[in-house]
Amino acid sequence: MRRGFGWGAGLLLLVLAGCGRQADHGQGAAASDDLAAAADAAAEAAPAPLRAMAPPAPPPPPLQAPAGTFLAYEHDARVRLPGKDIGPHVTAVRDACQQARFGDCAVLEISQRGDPYPGGEIVVRSAPAGVEPLLKLAGEGGEITLRSTRAEDLAQQVADTRLTQARLENEHARLLEYQRRGDLKMADLLTLSQRLAEIESGLQEARQDAAQQKRRIDTQRVTINFEAVGVERNRSELGRAFSETGQIFTGSLAFMIRFVAGVLPPAIGVLALLWVLRLWWRRRRAKAKA
Repeated sequence: MRRGFGWGAGLLLLVLAGCGRQADHGQGAAASDDLAAAADAAAEAAPAPLRAMAPPAPPPPPLQAPAGTFLAYEHDARVRLPGKDIGPHVTAVRDACQQARFGDCAVLEISQRGDPYPGGEIVVRSAPAGVEPLLKLAGEGGEITLRSTRAEDLAQQVADTRLTQARLENEHARLLEYQRRGDLKMADLLTLSQRLAEIESGLQEARQDAAQQKRRIDTQRVTINFEAVGVERNRSELGRAFSETGQIFTGSLAFMIRFVAGVLPPAIGVLALLWVLRLWWRRRRAKAKA
């Protein structure tokens, strides 16, 4: 009897121990969840410099012509920033282009102006992937107030150039075969050589046109205009003044034309009447003297 009671008590103790361990494990998991939530809240409440830096947003994809098209893109941007920063920004964009920092790039034009209206402009031809980085570099420390993009369709020009090149190449090949004949007269040979020279010159021009068109399609023209803060307002006022001056001038000129048109007929009538009266008066005096 005692042995059976001992086995039952032992089994009861084992069951109670297992329940206690499960309870302890549940409480540990709950505590871990609470600690994780507290850590997340502390991380959100921490100052910005202490937080982990988020990865920068990827730049927008470059604007490229769809496959099978022949589009030449051009970008215009206006950047407003302090006048003292215009020169360094122009230099930074120029250096980035010349060093091909963002891909194939060539500087086409640079201009700067000083007081009273400081500003500058740089024109580059860049690979499509370098357009956005160049504009971002130009706008650092300032504000891009205007941006526009346009595309010129060169499909017809490319087709015409290819057609011209193919026609000249075929004609050049035929004339070369004809030149190999041994029964040509001297006059025909001279005429043939002259025509071959003209065809070769045309081929060279067509190849240059094709290369220029390919470059315009493969790269994009970017024009960045820098203006000092406050200059835009002054310029708009000057532009408004000039436009009003033209309107005032045309209004005054129109008034003078109307005035002359209204006064001229009566003036002619009065002058004619005075001339008749003067002629009558002279005849009367002549009769009186006679």
